[in-house]
Amino acid sequence: MADPTDETASLAIPMEPASAFTAIANSRRRRVLLSLSRSSGAVSADELAIEIAAIENTIDPSKVSSDDRASAYIALIQTHLETLAEEGAVNYDERSKTVTSTDATEPLAEYIRRLQTACYKPESEGS
Repeated sequence: MADPTDETASLAIPMEPASAFTAIANSRRRRVLLSLSRSSGAVSADELAIEIAAIENTIDPSKVSSDDRASAYIALIQTHLETLAEEGAVNYDERSKTVTSTDATEPLAEYIRRLQTACYKPESEGS
């Protein structure tokens, strides 16, 4: 049987709790962290904007309109990527508009995945 302290140590987030809560407080920031956790390198803000717009509109990424992509892109550039970088959750290069992981990215993404699994809304019977 695995030692529970091993699991806790592997989920340790190298940041203050307030920073972690700020990083995951917004759905778009959570999506950035999840996307980065699946990536092996830098991800462009444009790629993230397309992915986020597709998720928010429940459509295939190839069907994302330029308006929806632009809306997500502007929010990422003006707010979310900077917030994530300030909290230490990601590295954001403003010049190239690319995002890379930090030591905190994967632990944060793992907590997000666990919360998504643990928190669910059962389908209402008869609705």
